[in-house]
Amino acid sequence: MNTAAIKGPPATGYSLAFASPLAAFFVLFFLAPLLLLVVISFYATPDLKSFGLDQYIKIATDGFTLPVLADTLWLGVQTTLLCLVLGYALAWSYVRSPRTMQKVLMLIIVMPLLTSVVVRTFAWVVILGRQGIVNSMLMEMGWIPGPLKLLYTRGGLIVALANVQLPLMALPLITALQKLDPNLEDASSALGASALRTFVRITLPLTLPGILAGCLLTFAASITAFISQSLIGGGQMLFMPMYIYQQASSLQNWPFAAAISLVFLVAVMACVTLLNALGRLSRGHIAD
Repeated sequence: MNTAAIKGPPATGYSLAFASPLAAFFVLFFLAPLLLLVVISFYATPDLKSFGLDQYIKIATDGFTLPVLADTLWLGVQTTLLCLVLGYALAWSYVRSPRTMQKVLMLIIVMPLLTSVVVRTFAWVVILGRQGIVNSMLMEMGWIPGPLKLLYTRGGLIVALANVQLPLMALPLITALQKLDPNLEDASSALGASALRTFVRITLPLTLPGILAGCLLTFAASITAFISQSLIGGGQMLFMPMYIYQQASSLQNWPFAAAISLVFLVAVMACVTLLNALGRLSRGHIAD
């Protein structure tokens, strides 16, 4: 009997036609707008009548756009570092808590994701305002003679962004910590290593993939957080999302807005590529 004749198609031998709806969606709603953005960025004037590299030359020479870009990326780094410290402590507490407490902690971690970012940001406006919760408590305890300026400051913005993006850092760290073999820490302790040395030499290297995943998510979300940057930062600080909005909506300078959007996209992709490279190096280091 010819077994090849009765052998069915391989499990992975599906027709490419099954992927056509997803491919069409990707082309229509991602690739086509991106290509349109590229084309618009090469118009030399806002009236879209001539082509040239004028917008990119302006970005490189105006002395304003690149500092705004650098400041936006630095804001993402600051927020990511704060989220890393808070998120690691939160993940560490979650993994070492009883199962009943873990359910409560997971609810606390996930709940901000179920709340609108606008609502959370307005809550921070109330908390950080001159008559807000923080200033009221500090003045009632006699620690300050008058209200501090917490709103519309960089520190207030970083704290608010860290609160909004903290779940994106904590969840990958929880997954990484849960995969650790507890026998490794016990063996390290049995060999005379202190808790700090065990954490630095054992726990931290083995959770690097979770750290990098959390940093990637937090960084990308922080630098593009238009609502939080606008409401908490106010008009005293300018970052790339608001800068792009001003050029496109207020000034109607679509070519320049498209050009700085693409430059911003390339900068973010470069940072993501760097983090991915660090992740591959960390996996190779752990494997060795």
